[in-house]
Amino acid sequence: MLKLYNTASHKLEEFKPASEIVKIYTCGPTVYSYAHIGNLTAYIYWDLLIRLLRVNNYKIRRVLNLTDVGHLVSDGDEGEDKLEKGAAREGKTVYEVADFYIDAFMNDYRALELVEPEVLARATDYIDADIDAVDKMTENGFTYETTDGVYFDTSKFADYAKFAKLDLAGLQAGARVEFSGEKRNASDFAVWKFIQPGEKHAMRWDYLGRPGYPGWHLECSTIIDKEFGGPIDIHTGGVDHIPVHHTNEIAQYFAMTGRELSRFWLHCNFIMINNEKISKSLGNVYTLADLRERGFSPMDYKMWVLSGHYQGTRNFTFESLEAAKTRRLNWRNRIAESRQIEIDADSGFIQHLLEIIGNNLNSAEAFAVIDNTELSFEQWKKIDELFGLKLIADSPLISEKTQALVSAREEARKARDFTRADEIRDTLTAEGITVKDTSRGPIWQYLA
Repeated sequence: MLKLYNTASHKLEEFKPASEIVKIYTCGPTVYSYAHIGNLTAYIYWDLLIRLLRVNNYKIRRVLNLTDVGHLVSDGDEGEDKLEKGAAREGKTVYEVADFYIDAFMNDYRALELVEPEVLARATDYIDADIDAVDKMTENGFTYETTDGVYFDTSKFADYAKFAKLDLAGLQAGARVEFSGEKRNASDFAVWKFIQPGEKHAMRWDYLGRPGYPGWHLECSTIIDKEFGGPIDIHTGGVDHIPVHHTNEIAQYFAMTGRELSRFWLHCNFIMINNEKISKSLGNVYTLADLRERGFSPMDYKMWVLSGHYQGTRNFTFESLEAAKTRRLNWRNRIAESRQIEIDADSGFIQHLLEIIGNNLNSAEAFAVIDNTELSFEQWKKIDELFGLKLIADSPLISEKTQALVSAREEARKARDFTRADEIRDTLTAEGITVKDTSRGPIWQYLA
């Protein structure tokens, strides 16, 4: 049984797909800069969801969007275009910036051993569908036009405030001073923006006889409609998406189709760094490349992420990352041991583990149980399949030559030739191997 905390109902529910294929949509990155470790955390959590479904023999169709359309910085349809900002910073076109950072994101994605979605949806491939969507919403009476765009009238969607439990009356009152005279309600949002005279915006498409571009909430609703042709089973994203982005997706999809967008909504929480928000001004924006420079692998970071729960607020420190690295090395050495001696393992452990993780993706509890359970090599392979930590790939058997050195050291110890035993030990250390002497004989292990 799989239970997930559904943001739509605000409770833990048993998940059962509506059809034989589980339909999943994941909000992807805006590709104007390198993804930092906070950005990547969500994809690690959702990778566990995908792997758990696969282990339970579910068929999956997942779409992940790549926002390569320039849109405005704020949820309020204001500010500087992110892709224009990136282009100015690097002296490239907005299209070159998007291509470069899509490649960079996917390199990080693969470095983290994340299961790739069936569809990578670039927003620029759905502009015609965006325009059709705005037309449908307009035909159904949900939009109105202003001098700067086409806006969604949230008063026409009775359930607009339900998903995020919004206080629309308070929002309206708080917006009186800066509230645009053309917006009918403070919560209204642009589904299409017109480019104003003098405005720099390289990505532009004609609609209603004027150049413009889609509102940034629109692409997800459109892509889901285009790729799935109906409501999906699970929509994933971050908690920051709840009050505006996902609320607007739901409203748009209903206005387009008259149906609910998704049966389940999963939202992961933020990570902090040294108890502070991730911010360039604080100098705590770290990428996977930054972690590598400090001696950590992407798998060390993935280990750290999965050691906590997706709904919890996490505090990242390099000390905690070091602990995750040590834990992973310990697991690899236990795998090495399981390949050298017979382990008396509980045959029902993997099913027990699946039950733990099936309770709202509780990888933290699963890790604690793994730490304290004797496991066979076959069980470790199942664990690696479930978490995608490259435990087996990074735990190869030693060469015949190195194995001969391990045996030679044991023979020297038996002969009480400790000088020779120490010389062999030093040779093994240089090869990244140490030897643990046990009652069952010598067991080689990895040093790193």
